[in-house]
Amino acid sequence: MPIIVNLDVMMAKRKMSLNELSEKVDLTLANLSILKTGKAKAIRFSTLEAICKVLNCQPGDILEYRED
Repeated sequence: MPIIVNLDVMMAKRKMSLNELSEKVDLTLANLSILKTGKAKAIRFSTLEAICKVLNCQPGDILEYRED
């Protein structure tokens, strides 16, 4: 898929664990893990907004487009 999820990169930059982010964005660990590993097929704007707010970043820091 040409959309790359860089959630793990942003979490590492902010030194935040998946558990901590899960609690702060009120998302299950399983769903956040699916997103982090790039297995998600979609993301709600409200979820992206919550993640960006907690990680203090822009949506483009989380999602990236790369041609195949």
